[in-house]
Amino acid sequence: MAAGLLDHDGEDRPLSEINVTPLVDVMLVLLVIFIIVAPLMAQSIPVALPEAKGEPESPAVTLTLTLQHHGDLALDGAAIPLDALTEALRQRLARDPELALRVEGDQRAAYGALAKALAAAQQAGVRKLAFVTQGEGAAPAP
Repeated sequence: MAAGLLDHDGEDRPLSEINVTPLVDVMLVLLVIFIIVAPLMAQSIPVALPEAKGEPESPAVTLTLTLQHHGDLALDGAAIPLDALTEALRQRLARDPELALRVEGDQRAAYGALAKALAAAQQAGVRKLAFVTQGEGAAPAP
C-alpha cells in the first residue's frame, strides 16, 4: 500500500502536501557552513599591493595630555589645572584646526579624572584623539 490518506469514505489518496522540514534543516546547515567559511575566505585572498613613491605626508601636529595617577594634568609636559584645559586647547585649535590630542593616562588614575579631561577636550572642540598605550612585553612605568 502506498503512502496516503484515507478519505472518510475509506479510499486511499496520494498525499498532496510537501514536507518542508527536511528542506529547512538542509538550508539551516548550509547557512551555518557559509557563516563559518565566509570570513575565512575573505581573509585568505592574496593581494600584491603596488609600490608608489611620493611625498611623505606631513606629520599631524599633536599635543600630549598626560594624566598622572594622582589626577594631575600636564599639557605637553607643562602642568595645567583642569579648569584651564579647555581654554588652552581652544587656543591651540585656533592656531591649528587639524590638531590631534594624544592622551597618556596612568593606569592607576581614577576613571573620573580621565572622563573630566576628555569632556574638557570635547568642549574645546578637539575631534582627533589618540590614546597612548604600552606595548606588550614592555616594562611598566615606575
